[in-house]
Amino acid sequence: MNEILVVKADGKHEVFEPDKLRASLLHAGATEEATEGVLSHILPELHNDMTTSEIYKHAFSVLQGISRPVARSYSLRRAVMDLGPSGFPFEDFVAEILKAKGFQCETRQTVLGGCVPHEVDVVAYNAKKLIMIEAKFHNELGTKSDLKVVLYIKARFDDLAENVFNYGGQNRKITDSWLVTNTKFSSTAIHYGVCKNLTMIGWNYPEKGNLQDMIEEEPEILDKFFGKINELSG
Repeated sequence: MNEILVVKADGKHEVFEPDKLRASLLHAGATEEATEGVLSHILPELHNDMTTSEIYKHAFSVLQGISRPVARSYSLRRAVMDLGPSGFPFEDFVAEILKAKGFQCETRQTVLGGCVPHEVDVVAYNAKKLIMIEAKFHNELGTKSDLKVVLYIKARFDDLAENVFNYGGQNRKITDSWLVTNTKFSSTAIHYGVCKNLTMIGWNYPEKGNLQDMIEEEPEILDKFFGKINELSG
């Protein structure tokens, strides 16, 4: 097919790449057959200056006729991707999820470790726990947080573990350290995280209590950030 220029959420133009749409559908759990079915509907209708939002809505509509659970997963993942590109909205989003679960949260904190200061994306706390969280946002669904990322973050958390912090009126050490991402982890990253007792939460990792589960457990988060999800899938 000839090159088609589409408009992204930030207003910039880019060449439409069918493989990106194909990958996003497969990542959401669509079968090969369903994925090709969606593409066969969409490709003939593409035109210059079509927005990625229009393409996404069309894909969702076709997919919903094939599998509503997969369509919802695809819709939710696309909405989370739209929180970018700075990553700041994703930090706020993670904080809102934890607030809904009873934690108080502070975002974008600069705190002192045993050796140097560190910027921490989210600090969540209640009477029993003090959790420091790295929120790793990726703009592409296929991007994984690999071993290098996990090694770097674990080193930062190790430094922070040497200090005492005052959150919620208590002087205390970190009880938990989390790495949260909107995509996936490499297998070696997971192996290292498990070995080092680092809580890692990705879109579909761990099997229970992953990011998708955490979002769907809190309807008010869906309403606040993703009202369009409920409208489309209701």
